[in-house]
Amino acid sequence: MRLVVTKGYGYKAVPAQGWPESAGSAIRTTSAFRCKVLTVAGNLPNARTLQQGSTERAEILKQKLQSGSREISSYRLAVCDLNGILRGKRFPPGMLDKVLAEGTRMPASVLACDIWGEDHAFNEHLMNSGDGDSLCVPTGRDLLPANWTPEPTAIVPAWMANEDRTPFEGDPRRELASIVQRFHDRKWFPCVAFEMEFYLVQPNRPDPATIVSPHAGIPLDRDAVLSIDELDELEALFSDIYVVCERQNIEVEATTSENGPGQFEINLKYTNDPLKAADDAVFFKRLAKGIARRHGYAATFMAKPYGHHSGSSMHMHFSLEDSLGRNLFDDGGPSGSPLMRHAVAGILDGLRETLLPYMPHYNSYRRPRKGSLAPIHASWGLENRTTAVRIPGGPCAARRIEFRLPGADANPYLALAAMLGCAMKGMERRLQPPPAMQGYAYDSKQQTVFYSWEKAIADFAAGETVAEIFSASLIDMYTTCKMYELDQFQQQVSEFEHRTYLKVA
Repeated sequence: MRLVVTKGYGYKAVPAQGWPESAGSAIRTTSAFRCKVLTVAGNLPNARTLQQGSTERAEILKQKLQSGSREISSYRLAVCDLNGILRGKRFPPGMLDKVLAEGTRMPASVLACDIWGEDHAFNEHLMNSGDGDSLCVPTGRDLLPANWTPEPTAIVPAWMANEDRTPFEGDPRRELASIVQRFHDRKWFPCVAFEMEFYLVQPNRPDPATIVSPHAGIPLDRDAVLSIDELDELEALFSDIYVVCERQNIEVEATTSENGPGQFEINLKYTNDPLKAADDAVFFKRLAKGIARRHGYAATFMAKPYGHHSGSSMHMHFSLEDSLGRNLFDDGGPSGSPLMRHAVAGILDGLRETLLPYMPHYNSYRRPRKGSLAPIHASWGLENRTTAVRIPGGPCAARRIEFRLPGADANPYLALAAMLGCAMKGMERRLQPPPAMQGYAYDSKQQTVFYSWEKAIADFAAGETVAEIFSASLIDMYTTCKMYELDQFQQQVSEFEHRTYLKVA
């Protein structure tokens, strides 16, 4: 069986040649969060089998995409690199059948490009092979139409494979698929959701500047948390985002005005398909930037664009179901089940080693500050937004973990893989969390997480928990990329340093 998107209802299972019989034919629906997504009961097909395509499938996708719209002018086959940036190739419409069936060839080193888009000989894992081509193959997700380009285009989501079509382990989406498969092998089905925060700023400027209201003509330069007026001012933009999300099968829920000037949050719908959830987060970033550009703004997911205003986060929600759709984190009470607390313990225990996927950039470490609602302790609490892990209130059937540390600049595949991998370790080893934090966590005497990009890179490279979650290939590629980026930043001397020290030191 395979999972196929159906209009208005998420997925259905249909026969697919080459998929293992063990996938079964029973459909499991999730009840605790009323997800519309269906999954196949039993073992899901492994990553080795997920790169197949066919001319028949290509024709179905083209018909769905072009129905009721102008003809697509070109397609982009795109993979997500380690920094969460899409890279790939442009194809004319006449090549779509071939691309969907066979993919294309690209050097795997494209995944290890630095944040400036350059590849270097620093990555011995790839350069020792002569930087040869690997296969870039479609993931099987529907094409993603884009209407913010001058002519209609569409993305063909893809991931990397070796020459023999086995998964390329340095691909961040492959790493998440591997973790999800480990959950499914235990008959555990993670349900996840992302909250996406971003700023709208003026375009074509090297520094962030607040946008101007399209109606009142005044700058939106004040903190306006949960402001209905700010949402009204930008109704046309948000309406367009929702329309394109629907076309791309990205289910979105509430939009809120956040704590910073021109800062907003859009919540993605809970799903029991973690790969789709991470896909949605990656492609949501792209469409938000595209729609904002069409409206005369720029959208940024930079963790801390303003030094004196709130940073942008990417909170991740997580619960666990069994094969019958029962929430394993629900014990009928507000504190959650013992299994949930084991998961919390695993996330907190692995926090030091896995900090890098949650906070991957130099700027990321400006976001956590006392009073910022970005956590500074490896702590957890019930309905406590000042802790790293929050257990939201509400109906017991919806008991879940909210992980509040990741920044909006994180790669969703790597961040989710790290959180799920640590949670699995906690559940398998029955780790116990520290006592739940009461009240304002920033006043706690608990040791603060040592927020240093350099230390995060070193801890990720040497971490025992990291080695249990990620492949050696990805660890090598990611850390060498980040070490190079760190070196570049360490060579920069800021204007503020010059103003402070040049005349007095």
